[in-house]
Amino acid sequence: MTVNVVVPGLSDRQRAELEALPGADQMRFHSLLDVETLTAAPHFDLESLLDRAREELATLGRVDAIVAHWDFPTSILVPILAMENSIPSPSLKSFLTCEHKYWSRLMQAEAVPECVPDFAAFDPFDDDPLSGIEVAFPFWVKPVKSHSSQLGFEIHDADEFYEAVAQIRREITAIGDAFNQALGMVDLPPEIERFSGNSCLAEQIISGRQVAPEGSMYRGEFITHGVFDMRKSSNGLTFDRLDYPAGSVGDELIARMLDVSERYLRHIGFDNGCFNVEFMWDDEIDKLWVIEVNTRISQSHSELFLRVDGTSNHEYAIDVALGRRPEPGSRRGPYRMASKCLLGRADDGVVTSTPTQHDLARLRAEEPGCTVEVDVQPGDRLSELPNQDPYRYVLATAYVGGQEVDDLEQAYERASELLPFTFE
Repeated sequence: MTVNVVVPGLSDRQRAELEALPGADQMRFHSLLDVETLTAAPHFDLESLLDRAREELATLGRVDAIVAHWDFPTSILVPILAMENSIPSPSLKSFLTCEHKYWSRLMQAEAVPECVPDFAAFDPFDDDPLSGIEVAFPFWVKPVKSHSSQLGFEIHDADEFYEAVAQIRREITAIGDAFNQALGMVDLPPEIERFSGNSCLAEQIISGRQVAPEGSMYRGEFITHGVFDMRKSSNGLTFDRLDYPAGSVGDELIARMLDVSERYLRHIGFDNGCFNVEFMWDDEIDKLWVIEVNTRISQSHSELFLRVDGTSNHEYAIDVALGRRPEPGSRRGPYRMASKCLLGRADDGVVTSTPTQHDLARLRAEEPGCTVEVDVQPGDRLSELPNQDPYRYVLATAYVGGQEVDDLEQAYERASELLPFTFE
């Protein structure tokens, strides 16, 4: 029997990846809403999106699985719609516990206190928001709900703090108002009622190697899909590469990361869903920190799983949503290692030219198996592109494979050299 799999904001690339999965001939993939609506709208209204999604679902008849690939609001639409259609999914409350950064830190402090940096919540609209923050300078400031590091700032003194708060006040409601609609659907603990979706978090700055396990909770069983290295850029504020499998840390540390992930997810009652957890390991003092917990597979991982394991993590997400146990770790791909490489620029500007087909062909000739997605086009002003982090604008994404980490580093360097962009 053909099963109906619904993917909110299904892109052409995602559809191609899904239709290449084993058993895809027995599945029919349906997009719900569209990518622009779910990722690039200047302001979100969760109730309106839910009404539209329900109307579209009603036209499908039977819905067997709903899978999230995007951040908020998609990540919150899925558990609500899954519950309404009796589809396996974590509870809305467990999703919100992860996605509200302050709530997540409070639960981490209960479940895995050894891995939690100093933090404090504050209301950016208070007359003197700095007065209630006891975290020492320097610290990070970020909304309790955002994506792609938007409105995240490294703060060194009071002047920088108030400059950041001024921008946060102007922009935070674009996501915060819709997030408040989601928070209103569950019973909140008193400490969370005080800090709405338009609140912020101040956090101790941590340093070290960044590593991210991905996995799923399936009927109470903790399952690991894979572990990834997040290779930092030279400025230390963003990352240039995502490597799979992780090679910068040993098996003992990976086991610690998985143990922390499982303890936290069990503590909040997260089950029948996928996750990825970002960690920082300070090797000088052997300190493991939790950065954040995400309530879905990472699309950034999909192509890397395909190159190393022979299938993407889309398969694992669909399995869980269909009530089937995922079976990761096959290692049947053509490469021992793979990397997602981000080619970026720190300064704003208007794109005047991008790599030509000749440039792309030359790179493929030098790095067989390399695929490139150019993320900008002539006429784009970088600061106006959606979902960019505040320290680097992404120009292109290259996916490469190799047998050793040196192969990945070489491919990244050649992609940076051979793919020209110009600006004014």
